[in-house]
Amino acid sequence: MNTTSGPQLLLLRHGQINANKTGHWHGSTDSPLNFRGRRQARQTGHHLAKNGTQLDAAYASPLIRCQQTASLALRHTDLPILTVTGLREMSIGEWEGQSFASLRDEHDLFDQLKDPDYAPPGGESLHNVATRMCQVLVEISKQHQAHERILIVSHGVAMSVALASLIENSSSLWRNYHFDNCSLTEVLVSPKPVVLSFNQSGHL
Repeated sequence: MNTTSGPQLLLLRHGQINANKTGHWHGSTDSPLNFRGRRQARQTGHHLAKNGTQLDAAYASPLIRCQQTASLALRHTDLPILTVTGLREMSIGEWEGQSFASLRDEHDLFDQLKDPDYAPPGGESLHNVATRMCQVLVEISKQHQAHERILIVSHGVAMSVALASLIENSSSLWRNYHFDNCSLTEVLVSPKPVVLSFNQSGHL
């Protein structure tokens, strides 16, 4: 790695929860991993250990699905999990828990989200999510050295919005970046944002 670069951030989406399986948006709703999700997180930990991946720090969203994923993925290490509120999933307020089909057909959510300043009732806009996520990623990058590799456990939409903002300077392009459960994505934030690998899930 170029010594002028920042640390490598290893983005890990949490393992499967029941809402992922049934096609419902849980956003800020706090849901634990299901059986498959726990297995995915353990497989991720085995993959990291088998490959000798040296992690220097680990950060996670406060939501239980990310905390559980981080704990299982890091079980071969003694790294503490640093909880960062800004890594939480996008909230859609009053529409939390509804199916993606209902959000599309009854609320026209995905078309409305083409406007990054649009927020569902009681929820967040893409602009707000992008601001907090990018701020967290930049701050984490600043706190570590160029040779370090940092694990960040977060959520599908939140990370999609962050990458769309960092790479394409447009949070409304978030649907270009789909993260599978427990996929791994390697990025650099500084000096210029770049994706080194994306949505790697061959270890599952």
